[in-house]
Amino acid sequence: MIDNHNDLLEDDDFDTAMSPDIDFTGTLNFEKSFLVRGKFSGEIDATGVLLIDERALVKANINADRVIIKGSVEGNVSATEHVEITLTGELEGNVVTPEINMETGCLFNGNCTMARTPA
Repeated sequence: MIDNHNDLLEDDDFDTAMSPDIDFTGTLNFEKSFLVRGKFSGEIDATGVLLIDERALVKANINADRVIIKGSVEGNVSATEHVEITLTGELEGNVVTPEINMETGCLFNGNCTMARTPA
């Protein structure tokens, strides 16, 4: 189970990881947790947790349950549960999510739309 606090996340919490030496272009689909440490361009459509690590660069529109941004993302982010941008995170794009957490010092350029999910 992945904890809500990203500082407690470990490699073992992720079913799949893309290593720093990978540069991938295409469409990424997954159902569990995924860790990006390399470069990715394209589209991400997932029902799981996506973590963009500190040195990762993602140029994509993202749809996932939870998105944690520690690296750099260029594109729109839509999350059904939660978006988190950490101190080292950068997001150039719009966000749609019911809950967002932005640490002091992060970079965010875009619009944010929030709506509560039905109980």
